[in-house]
Amino acid sequence: MIVIYRIYQFTIMWPLMLAVTFLTAMLTALGSMAFGGRWWGYYPPALWSRIMCILSFVKVEVRGREHISRGTSYVFVANHQGAYDIFSVYGYLGHNFKWMMKKSLENIPLVGWACKRAGQIFVDNSSPHAIHQTMVAAEKQLAGGMSLVVFPEGARSWDGRMRRFKRGAYTLAREFGLPVVPLTIDGAFHVMPRYARLPRYGKIILTVHEPIASTEPELIELSRQAIASSLPCDETL
Repeated sequence: MIVIYRIYQFTIMWPLMLAVTFLTAMLTALGSMAFGGRWWGYYPPALWSRIMCILSFVKVEVRGREHISRGTSYVFVANHQGAYDIFSVYGYLGHNFKWMMKKSLENIPLVGWACKRAGQIFVDNSSPHAIHQTMVAAEKQLAGGMSLVVFPEGARSWDGRMRRFKRGAYTLAREFGLPVVPLTIDGAFHVMPRYARLPRYGKIILTVHEPIASTEPELIELSRQAIASSLPCDETL
């Protein structure tokens, strides 16, 4: 079965993925430049993410979506298992948002340009001034009623286990008084871990937990516990 899947990947899946990615990046960038990134920066990439999962034979199941309201701004925080985390959240969360993403992703040909035009926030930790500019960009989006999605671990896990959470997303949530919504991604490590070059078919479960008030003194730990509650025990150490 895996041999047939690999043949399919090289002959059908990858060519289609490249074509869809190119079209989505162009549509997102041009639409955002002409009409703004609120709609064009979310809906075309959300559809792209679903197509990427469908082409990979990756099923995404969402649990707990009733915990969030469409018209409310949140700071979503999620564990970071692998490359398909992005497709899972973008395609299936069902809530408009901007990403806080690593500055290095800005260098991805065409995709980085499209993300910049769409108003995604690139995290630059190279200097105090750069960090300040990152926070200003995030504050601008939040002040406009937008939600943010952040991977507080900062990078994908090497072994599927959660790493230490950084404070940036929580600082923004407290400053704007926005609830923090933990997201658990389970299964993305199996589909495509950090060290893999090719994905595998499988299932990802995206669990949306109840919002946590930003006034909670143990906000980071409470969100981490919520995320861990929907993971197998060996992924929470």
